[in-house]
Amino acid sequence: MARYSAIVGALLALPFPANAASLNTMNEVGIALQACWTPPANSENSSVTLSFSFKRDGTLIGPPKATAIKVSGDDKARQAYVDAATAALRNCLPLSFSPALAQGIPGKVFTLQFNSPKGTAKAVQQ
Repeated sequence: MARYSAIVGALLALPFPANAASLNTMNEVGIALQACWTPPANSENSSVTLSFSFKRDGTLIGPPKATAIKVSGDDKARQAYVDAATAALRNCLPLSFSPALAQGIPGKVFTLQFNSPKGTAKAVQQ
């Protein structure tokens, strides 16, 4: 099974519009999704990992699932962090995949770890 991964740089400052040029690699997908990520205030040293699959049209197959949550604070703080990560993913969709990427992406399970402070995320196909 091919393994895709994207490590997103901390210097990304401007949003990546979902209607921009087609995305050709999983690295580009990770950058596009990271551009939409804004961690909740006071969430240092927190992370949530979402698991999801794409359709060829750049939308999700079903809702993302939180598979790992590391957030200090109460249940409200945890839920706010998960909600922010889910919103970041949802607000970036649909993504525009190149024909080659769209051919191989449907149904594959990806994980994306959203970390605080802003600037770090890692997307990995399982």
